[in-house]
Amino acid sequence: MKTRLILLSALVLGSAGCANGNYSEWFNVGSQVASDMGYGEQADVAGGIKQALELGSERAAATLSADGGYSRAGYPISLPQQLQPVADTLRKVGMGSYVDKVEAAMNDGAEKAAAESVPVVKQAISEMTVTDALGIVNGGQTAATDYFRGKTETSLRQRYQPIIRENLQKTGFYDQYQAMLGVYNALPLTSKPNLDVEEVVTEQALDGLYGRIAAEEKLIRQDPVGRGSALLGRIFSGQ
Repeated sequence: MKTRLILLSALVLGSAGCANGNYSEWFNVGSQVASDMGYGEQADVAGGIKQALELGSERAAATLSADGGYSRAGYPISLPQQLQPVADTLRKVGMGSYVDKVEAAMNDGAEKAAAESVPVVKQAISEMTVTDALGIVNGGQTAATDYFRGKTETSLRQRYQPIIRENLQKTGFYDQYQAMLGVYNALPLTSKPNLDVEEVVTEQALDGLYGRIAAEEKLIRQDPVGRGSALLGRIFSGQ
């Protein structure tokens, strides 16, 4: 159907061009029609950017969702900085295994949540326009990741939190900690650090995900053919 419409447009425009003797003007209009319908250089660029973003996000999710993925990738999930003195004290008095159990649950939750990014990124990719894609090509080394984060962070946060909460609850400390946090939040202090472990873990997990996607994007830009495809090579070599 698309092809028929383009051929029909070309015939109509070509006839008009012959009648008026202005071939180049009508050729440009015909090219724009083809581009708007999914053909031409701009459509190739959009397809390539979508491919790069999909490759980078899938590789990032696969890396981080593996056992020990966050730690091995250089994004270990840890307790809030404000709680580190407490954790250090527990280790000194022989309760380090308890701290390790909590941090293991935090990382395990982040790993399980990382797999949830795949359907979200595919939805964001399907909504990407040619204008979005051209902006990414002409942007910086992490322009695709920045675009993706802006489009998906809210949705991913909603997917991550229940998974992380479930893993923290398995440690046996979650209910007690939340009760203590409620008392802490009610204190009339002018400046209070964020001690919500669930929120902190979610934030670290998302930062790790987007950090890994950004790293993959840089690799694709540096070696678009080897890390992607001939289409990506043509696009990024000409950017």
